[in-house]
Amino acid sequence: MADYRETFIVTPGEPLDLAVRDPGQTLGFDKDHAKKPFKKNIEALQDLQRVLYAQARHAVLVVFQALDAGGKDGCVRHVFGPLNPASCRVTSFKAPTPEELSHDFLWRIHRAMPARGEIGVFNRSHYEDVLIVRVHELVPRRVWMKRYEQINAFEAMLTASDVTIVKFFLHISRDEQLRRLQKRLDDPTKHWKFNPQDFEERKCWDAYQSAYHDALTQCSTPAAPWYVIPSDHKWFRNLAVSTILRQTLEGLGMEYPQPDFDPKKIKLK
Repeated sequence: MADYRETFIVTPGEPLDLAVRDPGQTLGFDKDHAKKPFKKNIEALQDLQRVLYAQARHAVLVVFQALDAGGKDGCVRHVFGPLNPASCRVTSFKAPTPEELSHDFLWRIHRAMPARGEIGVFNRSHYEDVLIVRVHELVPRRVWMKRYEQINAFEAMLTASDVTIVKFFLHISRDEQLRRLQKRLDDPTKHWKFNPQDFEERKCWDAYQSAYHDALTQCSTPAAPWYVIPSDHKWFRNLAVSTILRQTLEGLGMEYPQPDFDPKKIKLK
C-alpha cells in the first residue's frame, strides 16, 4: 500500500500552494476500484481500535476542517461510523457559547480531548480561531496572529502526553462547493443542512484560502501534521482519510497487553 501520508502531507517548513493541489485527484482510482481497499481499511481500523482501547497507552485526535459543504459530516459518518462508539467520540464545534467565550479559546478544546485508549474526532476545531475569526475580523489581528504559536504549543503538549494528532483539510473546488450547496437547496431532505449565509460565505472564498494557507503552513509540524485531502470525489476522500488514519495507527506499534496471570492455569467450571 502506498504511503498516503507522504502524498498529501503539508511538509513542515516548506511552502504550500493550495492552487496546485488538485481537489479532483484520485490517484488513478475510480469509484468501483476504491470500494475494496476502503473496506479493508475499515476492517483494519476496527481491529486497531480494539488494540488501542485494550492497551490504553495512546489517545488519537482526528481534526477535520473544510469550507462549507466540504464533506466533514460525510467523512465522519463513513470512516468513523463503523467504529465502536464506546471508545470513539465525535465533537462538533459550533459558535462559542457565552461560557466558552469567557475562557481562553483553547478551553473548550481541551475539555473535549480523548482519553488514552480513545479516538476523538473534531468536526471543526481550535483552528476556527484562526479561520472564521480572522476572515470576519471577530478579534483584532494582533490577537489571532499569536494563536498559531499558541496552537503549536498546545499540540506539542498533547503529543508529549501520548496523544497522536492527525489533521485533515478536506479540499474542494469552488465549482464543487456550489454544486453541493445547490443540491441542498433542491432536495427537501437536505434543507436542514442549508444556511442562506453559506452563499454569503462564498464571497469570502479568497480570504478563506489565504487563512487556510497560513493555518496549514504555520501549524503543520512533524508531531501534528496537516494533510490536504482531495475531496471533490467523496469516495476518494473517504479512501484517503481511512488510509492515512490506518497507516498512522499501524505506525504506533500497538499490541494487546499481556495478562498478569497464566491463562492456562484458569479452569472454568
